[in-house]
Amino acid sequence: MKHFGGPAIFLDRRDINTDEIIPAKYLTEITKIALQPFILEDLKLGGFDPKSEAVHKAGVIVTRANFGCGSSREHAVWVFEVNDINVVIAESFARIFRQNMYNCGMLAIELPKKDIDALFALGEESGTVDIAVDLAESKITAKSGKAEVSTFFKLNDFDKDLVMSGGWLAYADKKY
Repeated sequence: MKHFGGPAIFLDRRDINTDEIIPAKYLTEITKIALQPFILEDLKLGGFDPKSEAVHKAGVIVTRANFGCGSSREHAVWVFEVNDINVVIAESFARIFRQNMYNCGMLAIELPKKDIDALFALGEESGTVDIAVDLAESKITAKSGKAEVSTFFKLNDFDKDLVMSGGWLAYADKKY
């Protein structure tokens, strides 16, 4: 089974939209990999640098509510995919963005605000946070040094099957 997790980056803002995830001027690219260098290029967030080493090492994004709002483009998920980010954890997601994540075999995990706050607090205390996701157990474990935060999440059976299959195409090949 695919590994979900890795070093986390924290985007402490709600309503991050698809234009900030991948600017519209790159939507004419004809391959997913061509999107890779432009991840989060237009995101304006104090102290955030989309060209930083932390962004390029990340496997997980932790953020606030309504992540992926804006247009329904799949490119916003693809840019994470080609940058090896396979988990986004937020209080909530725009519906189409969330489904595009599952359709690509990636995890969009919704957690209550108190759990998101606990993850942010861990990041603020110690800087580098590594997050592991156990999809079978629906459990997240975030570690930084000796500190650890664990929580459980819910995912409906269909979306879990999509992710475990590797996305919609693999799921359809297996089922139909």
